[in-house]
Amino acid sequence: MRFLFFIFLLSISLNQTIAQNNDENEILDSIYIIEIQDQKNPDKVLHAEPLFIDLIRDLGARKGEKEWNLGFGLTDKNNYDDFLTLVEYEWAPINRLGFEVELPFSFYQKNATGDKPENRLNSIKLATQYSFFVSEKLKTSLAFGYIHEFELNSFNNYGNKNIYVGNIYNPFFIAAKRWGNNFHTLLYTGPRFNHHFDSKELYFDWQMNSNFHYMISGTRNFIGIEFNKVINKDDFDMTIRPQMRLQITDNLMLGIVTGFPINREKERFSTFFRLIYEPKH
Repeated sequence: MRFLFFIFLLSISLNQTIAQNNDENEILDSIYIIEIQDQKNPDKVLHAEPLFIDLIRDLGARKGEKEWNLGFGLTDKNNYDDFLTLVEYEWAPINRLGFEVELPFSFYQKNATGDKPENRLNSIKLATQYSFFVSEKLKTSLAFGYIHEFELNSFNNYGNKNIYVGNIYNPFFIAAKRWGNNFHTLLYTGPRFNHHFDSKELYFDWQMNSNFHYMISGTRNFIGIEFNKVINKDDFDMTIRPQMRLQITDNLMLGIVTGFPINREKERFSTFFRLIYEPKH
């Protein structure tokens, strides 16, 4: 009888502790969401932003927001390793409109018999994004944007051939929703047109990237997953990218991403790190 009474008291204590923790988490979430959403105008919804296919600026961006990104990645391309380094700056000159400039570099190391590409600055990447619908009540944001990449030749060909070798045109659409305080979903999709001057042909594929994240209560930390899909007339490729974001200081965060392709005809395991710095504004 005493044992049953002890179990009864223990269960009451556990229920009270769980309820207290839930209440504390809800308070933390509410405080953080209010800090992001409700302290300023216009409306803005807190969304978890994917780490590999990065948005141009926060959805519902407010005038004066800005951000620096440094990215470092490694992809096993079967016959060689692709080391990616990028520098990126994004800012919002007016409410809901974001711009971005990115310089992505690729350096290659042969790890098996066969040729490897030459080291290069892949492109000068310019992009813009506008959030045309932001609803705090529905916890939903919609945006469209455009990325233009000026493709460049390899370093070894500077001075011998044209440096500017082609264009990539990439309009896109974004839909994001937060479910409750912690769960976030996002869809990023659009066509991509590759125009290389040598071949004078236009190559087309369709990108469709779906994301699911869980943001830890009262923080900017999250864990989640990206499904990066590329579709063209001859092929379908998808890479699954588990990821996490860690807040180091108030304005500095670290993103960690791993990649697992569903088939290995073009690449195998990959990893990517993103250092995110937001100057105070």
